[in-house]
Amino acid sequence: MPIRWRLTLFIALVIGVILLLLGLALFFLLRDALLSNVEETARATALSAAQTIESEDLDEEDIEELTIEGVFVIVRDGSGRILSQTANLSASGETNDPVWQRALDSEETASGTVELSQEAPDYVYAVPVSSPSNPTLVIEAGKSYEPAEESIETLQTILAAGIGVAFLFSIGGAYFLARAALRPVDAVVSSAREMTESDLTKRLPVTNPKDEIGRLVTTINGLLAKLEAAFTRREEAFTRQRRFAADASHELRTPLTSISGHARMLDEWALEEDPKKAKHSVGAIRREADRIRDLVESLLHLSRGDEGAPMEVEPHDIAAIAEEAVQTAQTVANGKVSVEYAPPGDAVQATVDRDRILQVASILLDNAVKYMQEGGSVTVRVWEKGDRAVLEVSDTGMGIPEDQLPLVFERFHQVDPSRAEGGAGLGLSIARQIAEAHGGEIEARSVPGEGSTFTLLLPRKDPRVSDDVHTR
Repeated sequence: MPIRWRLTLFIALVIGVILLLLGLALFFLLRDALLSNVEETARATALSAAQTIESEDLDEEDIEELTIEGVFVIVRDGSGRILSQTANLSASGETNDPVWQRALDSEETASGTVELSQEAPDYVYAVPVSSPSNPTLVIEAGKSYEPAEESIETLQTILAAGIGVAFLFSIGGAYFLARAALRPVDAVVSSAREMTESDLTKRLPVTNPKDEIGRLVTTINGLLAKLEAAFTRREEAFTRQRRFAADASHELRTPLTSISGHARMLDEWALEEDPKKAKHSVGAIRREADRIRDLVESLLHLSRGDEGAPMEVEPHDIAAIAEEAVQTAQTVANGKVSVEYAPPGDAVQATVDRDRILQVASILLDNAVKYMQEGGSVTVRVWEKGDRAVLEVSDTGMGIPEDQLPLVFERFHQVDPSRAEGGAGLGLSIARQIAEAHGGEIEARSVPGEGSTFTLLLPRKDPRVSDDVHTR
């Protein structure tokens, strides 16, 4: 059964039970009030007549005055004979009245239901009294229950009809109430059906964010936002993976083609006919093999970084690491490019993986030397900046165009492929990956024709570990 009908049935049943209980309570209260009114009127009349008789004899006019509100009065002597009455008794009225006898025998008031009048049953209240002329009398005042019972029957009919009509209205009201309460759910269902895996930008409508349904829909919208972000990241990862595979294939295809061509030439004729050419081909094969090895090692570095390979972090002097990288770069430059190091006054400590930070510094220096014209200069500086250690590599090279600067950290991207000298364009990607793994970053600034500056910023204390714990 739909929730709407279950709510309707539940609300209608609750309202129906409440109406029934209220109707029964009202019925019994009004019935008791009507019956009590009959008895109280008869009692008051009997006592009033008794007081009058005790002081003087009642005449017919006095008795007629006591017959208000449909009350009849009967005066009996000690033997039960009726001396006076204001109502026509039924045929059995004289013998079907034990109330006066009980009052006379007990000498106290008595009451009960009997059939005296033509509109029986009647409530009779008897009071034994003594008058100046007759020491033994019984005054009976009675009133018929029939008018009260007719009013009770009318009330019962009205209440039953009213409860029935109210119950029908409650069913209709409960249905519309449930429909109004669940209208936001219908809107949510309709919107949810329009959503597809390829379009997670839509959100479910929130009618009232403060009620239960509104909070539920808000939570679902939050989950949808997270799903959208997750799908976006997945698509971006797939795109990067496809581009990475295509770029790697392209980079590998060139040296492999060269190796294959030289090997075929050696196999077909160069070894026997042209030893000089054969030696040249062997050198070319060796260079291309080295190029493939370097590319594969770079790809392995990126793969391990993508997989979150563990690092061995300890407190190290970044200045000492920079100095070691500078010494290696000076050897590679062989005097063609000036590589200078401006050491800081004190040690610059940071909690890092020494080998990987040395690799970053070497990559930055290698790029600076590689793209530098002969006679240019590269300067390395290290200092502290707040809670971070800074390693800066600046050069006086050709610089990087403004439109290319945001792309220098992309994999396989080369600003000037003609001067890449066999590089695959993975160095800066590896450097950025290592920096981010340490919680740091690399910034690049450049002015075409004047040079470039790459700045490595590292947190001096790795937030992932305590002072005495190493990550391995």
